[in-house]
Amino acid sequence: MSAREELITKYAADLKDKCGVTPNMDLLTKVTIGCGPSIYNADSSTVAGSQQSELDTVKKNFLIKKLGLKGSPELDTAIHAVLEQYGKSNKHKYRAVVYYLLTLHFKKESVYNK
Repeated sequence: MSAREELITKYAADLKDKCGVTPNMDLLTKVTIGCGPSIYNADSSTVAGSQQSELDTVKKNFLIKKLGLKGSPELDTAIHAVLEQYGKSNKHKYRAVVYYLLTLHFKKESVYNK
């Protein structure tokens, strides 16, 4: 099993165990690939939910650039809802899992069907 496949398995377990979501493995794989090499770096593979600069990065680079959403307060609300779903006390919020949940939240799965 490749390193990426191992990470995807870990992300799927987090979605199921910590978020109560049964993942669509095809979509999870595409979201993970979309994260690029950041998934292999301990710091960039997770989202620091308590750092405003990190939340701004998620909003700007993922929601606006990748998913094509317009900047609005709704984006911040969605990010906080996803982090709450993942568990505030959970220190390791994997970027691919957060992005997957945000993709579902905004019903933007079509972005990954290209």
